Amino acid sequence: MRTIRVSLPVRSLQVSKAFFAELGFTFSPEPSGGQTACMLIDRNIVVTLVAEDRFRDRAGGDVDTAGAAARFVISLSAGSEQEVDQTVVKAITAGGKPWPIIEDSHVYSGSFQDLDGHVWQLTCPGHRHP
Repeated sequence: MRTIRVSLPVRSLQVSKAFFAELGFTFSPEPSGGQTACMLIDRNIVVTLVAEDRFRDRAGGDVDTAGAAARFVISLSAGSEQEVDQTVVKAITAGGKPWPIIEDSHVYSGSFQDLDGHVWQLTCPGHRHP
Protein backbone atom coordinates (compact mmCIF):
# COMPACT_ATOMS: atom_id res chain seq x y z
CA MET A 1 0.00 0.00 0.00
CA ARG A 2 1.33 3.43 -0.92
CA THR A 3 1.54 6.40 1.39
CA ILE A 4 0.76 9.94 0.28
CA ARG A 5 2.87 12.67 1.85
CA VAL A 6 2.34 16.30 0.97
CA SER A 7 4.71 18.98 2.28
CA LEU A 8 3.34 22.50 2.74
CA PRO A 9 5.41 25.57 3.58
CA VAL A 10 4.12 27.56 6.56
CA ARG A 11 5.18 30.91 7.98
CA SER A 12 4.76 29.82 11.61
CA LEU A 13 4.80 26.13 12.46
CA GLN A 14 3.21 26.62 15.89
CA VAL A 15 0.42 28.89 14.59
CA SER A 16 -0.36 26.49 11.72
CA LYS A 17 -0.39 23.49 14.06
CA ALA A 18 -2.84 25.31 16.36
CA PHE A 19 -5.04 26.22 13.36
CA PHE A 20 -5.28 22.62 12.11
CA ALA A 21 -5.74 21.27 15.64
CA GLU A 22 -8.81 23.54 15.88
CA LEU A 23 -10.15 21.74 12.81
CA GLY A 24 -9.72 18.38 14.55
CA PHE A 25 -6.50 17.16 12.92
CA THR A 26 -3.88 15.37 15.01
CA PHE A 27 -0.12 15.32 14.72
CA SER A 28 2.43 12.55 14.88
CA PRO A 29 4.34 12.52 18.15
CA GLU A 30 7.61 12.02 16.25
CA PRO A 31 10.21 14.67 17.13
CA SER A 32 10.67 17.20 14.35
CA GLY A 33 13.34 19.54 15.60
CA GLY A 34 10.88 22.43 15.50
CA GLN A 35 11.00 22.68 11.70
CA THR A 36 8.27 20.23 10.66
CA ALA A 37 5.06 18.72 11.97
CA CYS A 38 3.36 15.65 10.50
CA MET A 39 -0.40 16.12 10.38
CA LEU A 40 -2.21 12.79 10.20
CA ILE A 41 -5.06 12.83 7.69
CA ASP A 42 -5.61 9.08 7.44
CA ARG A 43 -3.61 5.89 7.89
CA ASN A 44 -1.56 6.44 4.74
CA ILE A 45 -2.02 10.17 4.20
CA VAL A 46 0.23 12.70 5.94
CA VAL A 47 0.56 16.44 5.41
CA THR A 48 3.90 17.70 6.63
CA LEU A 49 3.84 21.33 7.67
CA VAL A 50 7.33 22.69 7.04
CA ALA A 51 8.74 26.00 8.27
CA GLU A 52 9.39 28.19 5.19
CA ASP A 53 13.17 28.32 5.73
CA ARG A 54 13.37 24.54 5.94
CA PHE A 55 11.03 24.15 2.95
CA ARG A 56 13.21 26.54 0.95
CA ASP A 57 16.23 24.33 1.71
CA ARG A 58 14.33 21.17 0.68
CA ALA A 59 12.92 22.72 -2.49
CA GLY A 60 16.19 24.32 -3.51
CA GLY A 61 14.71 27.77 -4.08
CA ASP A 62 12.23 30.39 -3.05
CA VAL A 63 8.85 29.56 -1.59
CA ASP A 64 6.04 30.67 -3.88
CA THR A 65 3.39 31.64 -1.36
CA ALA A 66 -0.24 31.41 -2.38
CA GLY A 67 -2.14 34.60 -2.87
CA ALA A 68 -5.36 35.52 -4.57
CA ALA A 69 -5.22 32.53 -6.92
CA ALA A 70 -4.90 28.90 -5.92
CA ARG A 71 -1.91 27.02 -7.34
CA PHE A 72 -3.48 23.73 -6.25
CA VAL A 73 -6.37 22.51 -4.11
CA ILE A 74 -6.08 19.92 -1.37
CA SER A 75 -9.33 17.99 -1.48
CA LEU A 76 -10.44 15.73 1.35
CA SER A 77 -13.52 13.58 1.64
CA ALA A 78 -15.97 14.22 4.46
CA GLY A 79 -18.56 11.92 5.98
CA SER A 80 -21.51 14.29 5.64
CA GLU A 81 -22.68 17.70 4.48
CA GLN A 82 -22.75 18.72 8.14
CA GLU A 83 -19.07 17.80 8.53
CA VAL A 84 -18.22 19.86 5.44
CA ASP A 85 -20.06 22.91 6.77
CA GLN A 86 -18.74 22.56 10.34
CA THR A 87 -15.13 22.23 9.20
CA VAL A 88 -15.36 25.29 6.94
CA VAL A 89 -16.91 27.33 9.78
CA LYS A 90 -14.17 26.15 12.17
CA ALA A 91 -11.50 27.10 9.65
CA ILE A 92 -12.87 30.60 9.18
CA THR A 93 -13.36 31.06 12.93
CA ALA A 94 -9.74 29.98 13.48
CA GLY A 95 -8.46 32.65 11.06
CA GLY A 96 -8.77 31.03 7.65
CA LYS A 97 -10.46 32.77 4.75
CA PRO A 98 -13.59 31.75 2.87
CA TRP A 99 -12.89 30.35 -0.60
CA PRO A 100 -15.41 30.05 -3.42
CA ILE A 101 -17.16 26.71 -3.61
CA ILE A 102 -15.58 24.53 -6.25
CA GLU A 103 -18.54 23.39 -8.32
CA ASP A 104 -19.12 19.73 -9.06
CA SER A 105 -22.58 18.41 -9.87
CA HIS A 106 -22.05 15.13 -7.99
CA VAL A 107 -20.75 16.29 -4.61
CA TYR A 108 -21.51 18.67 -1.79
CA SER A 109 -18.45 20.76 -1.04
CA GLY A 110 -17.04 23.61 0.96
CA SER A 111 -13.68 25.36 0.68
CA PHE A 112 -11.38 27.60 2.68
CA GLN A 113 -7.92 29.08 2.51
CA ASP A 114 -5.65 28.27 5.47
CA LEU A 115 -3.40 30.76 7.26
CA ASP A 116 -0.66 30.33 4.66
CA GLY A 117 -2.91 30.65 1.61
CA HIS A 118 -3.28 26.95 0.78
CA VAL A 119 -6.78 26.09 -0.48
CA TRP A 120 -8.59 23.13 1.10
CA GLN A 121 -11.81 21.59 -0.17
CA LEU A 122 -14.02 19.11 1.67
CA THR A 123 -16.47 17.02 -0.32
CA CYS A 124 -19.09 14.36 0.26
CA PRO A 125 -21.60 12.70 -2.03
CA GLY A 126 -24.85 14.60 -2.18
CA HIS A 127 -26.47 17.55 -3.81
CA ARG A 128 -24.41 20.51 -4.79
CA HIS A 129 -24.85 24.00 -3.45
CA PRO A 130 -27.51 26.06 -5.23
